[in-house]
Amino acid sequence: MNQNEFVLIVAPFKDKVFRLAKRLLVSTEEAEDATQEVLVKLWSKNGGLSSYSSIEAFAMTITKNYCLDQLKSKRADNLKIVSSNYTDSAPALDKKLEDNDSLNWVERSLSQLPEQQRMIIQLRDIEQYEFEEMAKMLDMTESAIRVSLSRARKTIREYMTKTHNYGII
Repeated sequence: MNQNEFVLIVAPFKDKVFRLAKRLLVSTEEAEDATQEVLVKLWSKNGGLSSYSSIEAFAMTITKNYCLDQLKSKRADNLKIVSSNYTDSAPALDKKLEDNDSLNWVERSLSQLPEQQRMIIQLRDIEQYEFEEMAKMLDMTESAIRVSLSRARKTIREYMTKTHNYGII
């Protein structure tokens, strides 16, 4: 496989790799480094890439594992999940403030989830992956992913309800 063929293969999903890395590592620089590392690993395996049924799923698995390794390293204490990929097209100021406040509450609730549930929320609700693809990436059964996703959503819903109903009888 030559360089042009490789670029054509990875171009459709390299942004997804970056978004997953940014979601897990927070820092744009860290996410760029992770994306570059994943692409280098894919390039080093370019002869054997055809043996994978989904190169995108393989790349996302590599990204997940690389990011988890980074989080386990000494830098893990300084990192948290932040979502900054939401943009509005010129809403009113009060709506913008409400949206920012809600986003902050969702980020807080996401940060309290276990790491696996955060990753499942990211892959399913943000990246829109199917359960079958997620099962391959995370090395889990589809039913386990569904249960974990349901629990994560329930935890977020309860946290948001508790937060927004505080003081209301």
